[in-house]
Formats: sequence, C-alpha cells, structure tokens
Amino acid sequence: WAQGRVAGAVHMPYAEIARRAPAELPSDANVVVYCWSPGCNAGAKGALAFAELGYRVREMIGGFEYWAREGLPVEDADGVHRRPIDPLTGVPRIRTRA
Repeated sequence: WAQGRVAGAVHMPYAEIARRAPAELPSDANVVVYCWSPGCNAGAKGALAFAELGYRVREMIGGFEYWAREGLPVEDADGVHRRPIDPLTGVPRIRTRA
C-alpha cells in the first residue's frame, strides 16, 4: 500500500471487509477490488466478501502491477503521478493537441 495504489483507493484487506464495509461504504457503491498482480488471489477473495454483503463488485484483472505498468494514475506518499508506460505490457497513448 505504501509503495503505491490506484489513486483514490481505500485499503480494505479481504479479512476486514465483512466488518468494515457496511460502516465505510454505501450499500449502493460500485466496488472494484484488486491485488498486487495477476498471480495474487486476494482480489478474488475480496470480491467474494463484497458480493456476500450484497455490493456490486468487479475485480480489476492484472492487479495494481499492470495498472501501474500501463501508466495509469498511481498514488503514494508523494501524491498522484503516472509511471512510464512499460512497452512490454502497456500500449503507448497517442496524445493529440486540443
């Protein structure tokens, strides 16, 4: 979490969801869960915990690792920024002038 997260994310380990979610998230919230990488199953466990509480939930495939590698907004102690797009995993975006 300290190394980086999706900008604006709420840290809620799957073991705490049943206790914390009803107090911290509206019941009609759209929830997206993720873990560090595609090889981690904590996102799937979190999705199940939210679904059991009745939340609409989706799992972000690829996890935080691929979010960051694709140059999407990352938040850490220094604020929100974008890491360079990894040419092996991400697609460079063509920027046009407005």
